[in-house]
Amino acid sequence: MPPQQEHLHMEDYDMSKLISRRDFLEKSGWAVAAGLAAGAVPKLDKASAYAQEAPLSARRSAPSDKVLMGFIGTGGRGRYLMTVFKSHPDVEIAAVSDLNSRHLRAAIGISGGKAKGYHDYRKLLERKDIDAVVVATNGHWHALPAIHACQAGKDIYVEKPLALTIQEGRAVVKAARKYNRIACIGTQQRSSPHYQKAVEIIKSGLLGKIGLVEVWDVEQQLPGFGNPPDSDPPKELDWDFWVGPSPKVPYNPNRYAHHYWFWDYGGGWQCDWAVHHYDIVHWAMGRDKPVAAQASGGKLMIDDNRELPDTFSGTVEYPGYIMSYRSTVANTYIYENRWNAKIFHGTNGSMILNRAGYAIISETIGEKKVIEETRVGGINGDGRHQPAFVEAVKSRKEPPNDIENGHYSSVPGHLLNIAYRVGRKIRWDAEREIIPGDPDANRMVGRKYRAPWRLPT
Repeated sequence: MPPQQEHLHMEDYDMSKLISRRDFLEKSGWAVAAGLAAGAVPKLDKASAYAQEAPLSARRSAPSDKVLMGFIGTGGRGRYLMTVFKSHPDVEIAAVSDLNSRHLRAAIGISGGKAKGYHDYRKLLERKDIDAVVVATNGHWHALPAIHACQAGKDIYVEKPLALTIQEGRAVVKAARKYNRIACIGTQQRSSPHYQKAVEIIKSGLLGKIGLVEVWDVEQQLPGFGNPPDSDPPKELDWDFWVGPSPKVPYNPNRYAHHYWFWDYGGGWQCDWAVHHYDIVHWAMGRDKPVAAQASGGKLMIDDNRELPDTFSGTVEYPGYIMSYRSTVANTYIYENRWNAKIFHGTNGSMILNRAGYAIISETIGEKKVIEETRVGGINGDGRHQPAFVEAVKSRKEPPNDIENGHYSSVPGHLLNIAYRVGRKIRWDAEREIIPGDPDANRMVGRKYRAPWRLPT
């Protein structure tokens, strides 16, 4: 399976070090901000691609000192995560699974030839010695492996978004709770020190009352992905299994390589990338259950065969604040010199925040003053988040970002896409997780599975 890749922007690379204007802070009454800021390839095991969900064996009740891990999805992101996890002294990579034999062999190589390769992830999950699995497939294959792993007694680390639909995301949470699993979402920014400091500042009330949070992603994709015709899949890929529970369609290179931009596999940056943003907004604002959403956009700038809009703008309403989101894939202008970021607008000042750092800004008519600025070298939390998951597996304590937070962080993007597709504002009942009074929109909370696959409930 191709990766749920981590998208990289320019600010992920080295920038300047910490800049602190403490003298100004002390004179202006903002001193609290400064205080808070301060080898051989084993034979591959190919099982039936079409067998229905089957009971899976249970794992032992407590992990050993050495955490044996399996990786489901070994494309670019999956193999990168393998390198991060294998650096932990208590981790042994015992198994890998992918529907692309080339990716699978590369993953076995990363393990030093020690991991056994599986074509069908369910065969990997049958192994009683596996303690935890990483699900790093593309988005439409997050839910089933995560649920089946919980049923098999494995702890789970799932890349974002949690699932292709809200219904699937809730099913993953239910499975993790039912089978008492350590379950973590791969929104690694939560483990980055500068994000933690920024959230602490926001929670302190320093910015005053916050009514608006702006979120954006800007990327240059010109000239686009092109319009390649449907064709036979490459010999190394099991296309029918890859399509899985989604509708059966012919292979197309863009459906596979650029799955983010096709409705049956992804949700565009507003869902597949922006989960990182939403997670931080929810954490800082202390409210993660929206009440309404609306969106607009279209294929306005690039001519290729993607299905999702290349230009997108939407608003998600919460009790007490509004979060706006916008993205474009054909724009060279970088707002506030940040390819992607969020701004918290408060009555006392604003904070702009992303992986490059944060800045607190005092805004008055005709004047803008930077009160406190922290710049880091594109810190995203990798190297901290994953070891924290390993320690949670060993201690049986809460992971760095629990799977239910991952579910709530995935919901805004799903709601924006639903509102865009139905062409109207939608209301969200967060307790029942339905869109009341709108049957067409509510059907998109879930999706129909192609036989023989089914979603466990």
